[in-house]
Amino acid sequence: MRSLTFILAMLSTAIACYSQDISQLEKRNGFKDIKLGMIVDSLRGVKFKKEIKEKDEFPAKLYSVEHPDFSQVGEVKVSEIEVKAYKDILYEISVVTQKDTRLMKALESLYGKADYDMKTEVYFWRTDNMVLKFKSHGRHHLELLYTSYAVHKMMKADKDQKVDDIANDF
Repeated sequence: MRSLTFILAMLSTAIACYSQDISQLEKRNGFKDIKLGMIVDSLRGVKFKKEIKEKDEFPAKLYSVEHPDFSQVGEVKVSEIEVKAYKDILYEISVVTQKDTRLMKALESLYGKADYDMKTEVYFWRTDNMVLKFKSHGRHHLELLYTSYAVHKMMKADKDQKVDDIANDF
């Protein structure tokens, strides 16, 4: 009987570990239908807010997203969604929700155990192409922040090209 219990416990642990897969983060590539790398004009409910400078040097645009399809995550209410775009390509998605412990449990069931940065007090999951950060946003809210490495690389490449163009102009 003990060995049967042990085998069942090991099997359930193996199934739980198997279902936790960081590749799911890469596959989903964003929040619901809002995908990193998509053209901002193809996003439902998007509204231009303002022009910004990412990292104080890259021209980008900040948008809010308001659409009924994005108003909840399960039973948890979404308070605000903002996206950032560089050359009309989404590179950051910020989703602010009500504070609910079930969100972290759901994320860990999808992507596995999160890493934790003690300095910034942020939980995160990282792939080769993106990072998802999970943190407190005030007293009663949580924030999910999806960031694309590919678009940040594009920003850097554009900056390097500008430097090369200046150097070639001498």
